Amino acid sequence: MTIQEAQKLVDDWIKTNGVRYFNELTNMAILTEEVGEVARIMSRRYGEQSEKESDKNKDLGDEMADVLWVLMCLANQTGIDLTEAFTKNLEKKTLRDKDRHHQNEKLK
Repeated sequence: MTIQEAQKLVDDWIKTNGVRYFNELTNMAILTEEVGEVARIMSRRYGEQSEKESDKNKDLGDEMADVLWVLMCLANQTGIDLTEAFTKNLEKKTLRDKDRHHQNEKLK
């Protein structure tokens, strides 16, 4: 599935199952909440924080998909084609950083 197809699936789902999009500010708050859930799993499972028993069954992939879902909602609401935006962003990073990381002594 392409990013564009995923954005369309989200839009279709919202229109048929979700009644309507939450407003942009609400979705921004939801996105922040979802990113926090990913951060919680990462810090406890891969970081130095101990993992609570209640967190051990949390599905990191599912939480990441929640982040992607809300991000696509926001993109749809604001008229952003994420395929185009991602392509431009990758080009920007490539031009800006093509030598930077290779010259970083910390990465050797």
